[in-house]
Amino acid sequence: MSRKDRPIAPPEVAPSEIQERPLRYVEKRREPLRVPLPLIAPDIVHLAELVAALPAPAQERFGRLFHVSTCIGYLNPPETMHQWIEGYFGSVDAVREQRIVKVTNMVTMEGALFNELRARRPMEAKAVSDAVKEARTRIGDPFCWPEKATPEDVFGRVRGQHSITASNIAKYDGFHGLVVFNEHDPLAFDAEEVADYVDTAYRWAQKAHETDPEAKYFFFMWNCLWKAAASILHGHAQMTVTRGMHYAKVEALRRAALAYRQGCGSNYFDDLYAAHADLGLGFERDGVRVIAYLTPVKERETLLLADSLSPALKRALYDTLACFRDRMGVESFNVAMLMPPLAETEEDWSGFPVVVRAVDRGDPVNRTGDIGGMELYAANVIGTDPFFVIGQLKEAFLA
Repeated sequence: MSRKDRPIAPPEVAPSEIQERPLRYVEKRREPLRVPLPLIAPDIVHLAELVAALPAPAQERFGRLFHVSTCIGYLNPPETMHQWIEGYFGSVDAVREQRIVKVTNMVTMEGALFNELRARRPMEAKAVSDAVKEARTRIGDPFCWPEKATPEDVFGRVRGQHSITASNIAKYDGFHGLVVFNEHDPLAFDAEEVADYVDTAYRWAQKAHETDPEAKYFFFMWNCLWKAAASILHGHAQMTVTRGMHYAKVEALRRAALAYRQGCGSNYFDDLYAAHADLGLGFERDGVRVIAYLTPVKERETLLLADSLSPALKRALYDTLACFRDRMGVESFNVAMLMPPLAETEEDWSGFPVVVRAVDRGDPVNRTGDIGGMELYAANVIGTDPFFVIGQLKEAFLA
């Protein structure tokens, strides 16, 4: 739905029917995973040293993909700030010299800046705020009655076991639909439901392609809560099928991967996974490769790579989001799914896997945005250590 849309009850529903109901999912409070440290601390601020300790072939592969630079930022705070600094950072000396690591993906030109102070701060799950609880439990928006209060596409609706589709009333593209979840609470999902949401969206895409054979490029996204740009909070995902060529960022990734293969003679996605796995930032389960990304778009970004839209990939998506929710206290997130076209095209998509990207969008009740001028026009400023993220993911996936 457009940002301008507002969640309102459909005319057929009396105001008295708008009510609150208990949360189906109750947040769990967990301590972060404690990972044993090797001789070189496995954290982002020691990335250069960790790479230097790799065998020569792994170093060479990493160097084809990433550029890493480290610098020290200095400051001299006045005595009037000392008590405040000690309360937030433990000591004044902790802020006098700050190690900053800049990582650039030389293939895609994605970049991230990690500050030692931010990357090392403790990350603990927190209890849900009253504002988020109220938003999640207050029913009465149009998606509570999708067949009465949302339009359908020209080819009708697609029904899943836990969801139903609708046509987006303010479209991004010619085919732009919604998967409306039966469950109102956007954070109350299980593995079966997540698989159903993806399956329903893909079936919708196939129907769109049947309606217009030139509409070949499928894109799936899930925005959870308002920090992630959801204008209606009732659980839902969105999907589009576009014509002519894929969306610019997906096409840019395809071209970058193709240029890498032509220049280096190897598959970009295979090398990307291997470079992360060499450092302990990636692992594989049931054919799905899981990566805590070194150049994330924002906090805790996780990449999933698979050869197809398999049950194992859908389970991995659930496990990633459940880890975000249950272990790391994430309440607002974005998910995107990138995949080759639904039908043959002129472009070379060989070796391009199904790629799922999931990212934390920050505390929903924090009025400060998580994306500013740096993220829009320079590089992403990141406050979560990917080594922390992979530890949490390993515990969630491999337990």
